[in-house]
Amino acid sequence: MQPPSACACRGCIPWQGILLAVSLLTFWSPHPTAQLTIQPVPVDAAEGTDVLLLAHHGSENLVGYTWFKGNMTDSRHRIVSYLNVAQIPIPGTAFSGRETIYPNGSLLFVNVTQEDTGFYTLQTIRKNFSNEVATGEFRVHELVTQPTIQATNTAPGSVVMTCLSDDSGISIMWIFNSRTLQFTERMQLSQDHRTLSIDPVRQEDDGEYQCEVSNAVSSSRSDPFRLAVISEEKTSGLSVGAIAGIVTGVLVGVALVAALGCFLLHTRTGRTSVQHGHRGRHTPASTPGSLAHWTTQKHRVSPRTCCLTKHLKTEDPRHLLQQGPSPPHTLLNSCLCPQAKVPLMASPPWPLSLVTAMLFPSTRN
Repeated sequence: MQPPSACACRGCIPWQGILLAVSLLTFWSPHPTAQLTIQPVPVDAAEGTDVLLLAHHGSENLVGYTWFKGNMTDSRHRIVSYLNVAQIPIPGTAFSGRETIYPNGSLLFVNVTQEDTGFYTLQTIRKNFSNEVATGEFRVHELVTQPTIQATNTAPGSVVMTCLSDDSGISIMWIFNSRTLQFTERMQLSQDHRTLSIDPVRQEDDGEYQCEVSNAVSSSRSDPFRLAVISEEKTSGLSVGAIAGIVTGVLVGVALVAALGCFLLHTRTGRTSVQHGHRGRHTPASTPGSLAHWTTQKHRVSPRTCCLTKHLKTEDPRHLLQQGPSPPHTLLNSCLCPQAKVPLMASPPWPLSLVTAMLFPSTRN
């Protein structure tokens, strides 16, 4: 009697054998894995920053990783290797000291320079000693410097503005009044966008211009350049008649000022001449409250005054109070007696007692 598992007919395959075959095929067939890729973070980096080459892979049976400088696996350009068993990095000939490798195969660059720009290759090693290779790339850029604008007039009514920058590998954009410049048929740009030409220049072109330079990691704008456009309409709006009127008004004003000056000078000169004439003909009299006026001119002495002086010296001065309407101090107020050589004119008039005391100091009342 046959066992229950035996096949009832000749040529049949028992089901246990089918299960065994399926198990063997499953064991020996490799698992589908994701393709090894390298992702630079970032692709474009500024000089002095850090860059990470991130490794993406799905294989779990890896023994280690090796990074190379360039797009080939050359031992002369090996940067660093990493063995999962030892968990230690092994530097290569291209190792600079700024690279760090991680257990998942990613590579970090610290303080990158422009010399670090280029391709990098990662090689993974499996337990069956098979390997897989992937390549990544990143670029390092300098920070752009601030540009300047230089303007020239190549022809009347036109202008050429040039954006000056020492940076290379840059893009240039023009700004007008803090907005992107809208180009017209009167404007032309050079092939590298460094030069902007406007011909002819119109009133709507008046404003502030800037140029902005940029690369993948930085940008910078120039200081505003002011383009002042003088409108032809405003310049020609002043007619020839108006200009002639303005000039005539200025000349008339100058003539009036000159005439007024001459008039004032003539008036002052005439007054001065009249005063000099009066002074030559008359001797000014002293007025009450004014300062005393003294004189020693002999030709101005009158005989009456001198006689009065002599009379004052010989007679009693008290009788002068009985003389006529001309008081003695009035007569004394006009000259100097040549014999006495004493000044006799003063203002205001002195009291008679004071005059007597001065002329006759020894007289007692």
